[in-house]
Amino acid sequence: MQKLGLHQTLQQKLSPQQIQFIKLLQIPTIELKARIQEELEINPALEEGKEDIFDQNESVSSTEDSYEEDYDNFDDDSYDDDYSNDSDEVNISDYIQAEEDSYKTQMNNGGGDDEDKQMPISVGITFFEALDAQLGYLRLDERESIIGKQIIGSLDNDGYLRREIPAIVNDLAFTQNVETDQEEVLDILRKIQRFDPAGVGARNLQECLLIQLKRKKEEELHTDEERQLLEMAIEIIEDNFEEFTKKHYPKIEKRLNISEEELKPIIKIITKLNPKPGETEDGESITQYVIPDFILTNNNGKLDLTLNSRNAPELRISRSFAEMLDTYHKSNKNDKAIKETVSFVKQKLDAAKWFIDAIKQRQQTLLKTMQAIIEFQYDFFLEGDESKFKPMILKDVAEKIAMDISTVSRVANSKTVQTEFGVYPLKYFFSEGIATETGEDVSSREVKAKLKEFVDNEDKKKPLSDDKLEKMLHDSGYLIARRTVAKYREQLGIPVARLRKEI
Repeated sequence: MQKLGLHQTLQQKLSPQQIQFIKLLQIPTIELKARIQEELEINPALEEGKEDIFDQNESVSSTEDSYEEDYDNFDDDSYDDDYSNDSDEVNISDYIQAEEDSYKTQMNNGGGDDEDKQMPISVGITFFEALDAQLGYLRLDERESIIGKQIIGSLDNDGYLRREIPAIVNDLAFTQNVETDQEEVLDILRKIQRFDPAGVGARNLQECLLIQLKRKKEEELHTDEERQLLEMAIEIIEDNFEEFTKKHYPKIEKRLNISEEELKPIIKIITKLNPKPGETEDGESITQYVIPDFILTNNNGKLDLTLNSRNAPELRISRSFAEMLDTYHKSNKNDKAIKETVSFVKQKLDAAKWFIDAIKQRQQTLLKTMQAIIEFQYDFFLEGDESKFKPMILKDVAEKIAMDISTVSRVANSKTVQTEFGVYPLKYFFSEGIATETGEDVSSREVKAKLKEFVDNEDKKKPLSDDKLEKMLHDSGYLIARRTVAKYREQLGIPVARLRKEI
């Protein structure tokens, strides 16, 4: 038996205006212009330019107020249905993601709705076009040419062929209707591996290095000594590749029956080879233009913060569009066509005002957040010395400006500031605190800078282990565990001691 019941629930909702503000807040400066242009195209009530001298907001609001009294008397249900869309509520969980668990140390603390957008710049011939051109120089029939193009199309951007040969055979059968076998594909692959840049078409690093070494050996301008060194380099890569990658040089010296001094020039030849031949071409490069959101200048010890002018566009409500309400106010209010027109005009005016308000709120939030970051890291912005960094997490800034952590995160994830020392992403200034012997907290960036200094100055023949680095940091006053040393070393892109060894 069904029962009818009445239940009261309390839910937190976001208004459409709040959702619009959140989306505008998280986009970087380079995308803001496109977003404003999009809004200008879809909303005729919005236009570029400074606000008129007469108080436009008062003019619009007074016109609306005078008309709403008569407009409320309309009995057409279709207006209620149409206009109710403006007040649709959206669940807050769809737009705000709490980042309490990861804001302390993560550098990539972007929300799931962040978009990774890049601006590709095409310059000259691309990497794949260059390979296609070289393929045309070979005397291949139509069938072989199709196979060659399939192989080139299967290459990764770094020039490697990571797709299995049997898979390429299947690709040719299903997509090109070409029946072939692995031997024929391998034969054409060997021809492509003769193309420039040297090493292209290799299936792994070992094959890539061997292709380049054998190409060098084929060159005629070599002395007997150089040719001998190349032959030994080929032998090392062919038969001792694992020992080479792990830098087990004593094992290689023993197998080749050579001394450390004799091994040095051979290793030098190998390390000069290009491990990613596809990245030598300019055509496939992607250039990311960084447009700073903030500009920070030092005027005799006083830091002045300004917003990039692109973040402060001049927008206003169209005067002629706003005056339409007054025109329709004097018209026949019982006319359904007039009522629909008024509904459209009022909806566009509201949307324009909301958008302008959201842009202004975005500017205020950006400035507020950046000003708080400057106050925390004031010493760094004065001198540019990373040792002046203070521990700072998103929660610190959020509490200082009385905003939610997710709001600060949206600002920090996609914004940059131009200083006298370079352009920095805002997330660069956030770091956890490390205790010192004196009980003070220092930024983890200061510890990383010290760690990098130790590694840069170490004896490369006997590189420092994580245990030794931990002891040296302790001696410098930083109370840090060995596992933390390993974590910071990995974040700095520094390999383990064994792989840093040189002869």
